[in-house]
Amino acid sequence: MSANLSPVAIRTEVYETKAMKGSEFLRRVKVLSKRKAVVVQWNAERGSGSHGTLYLGSRFTIVKDLTKEIGPGLLSAMCKQLGIRKEEL
Repeated sequence: MSANLSPVAIRTEVYETKAMKGSEFLRRVKVLSKRKAVVVQWNAERGSGSHGTLYLGSRFTIVKDLTKEIGPGLLSAMCKQLGIRKEEL
């Protein structure tokens, strides 16, 4: 992100246009957990079909198929369930 962007432009860039695949979300949460010194665990068996459960400390969220994109609304909800902000990813 550019430092010259207005707060509205930053919000738009982060919240509305930032889509990522499930595998990228998982990777970024693992990196974040190392920075915060929090335990992270991925349990692919605890979910139906291609879903799995991602634990970050005492919190968890369900991650859909790792090969498919996560939309901005779902990404926001998953971050909220884990107690993190999208900007931290």
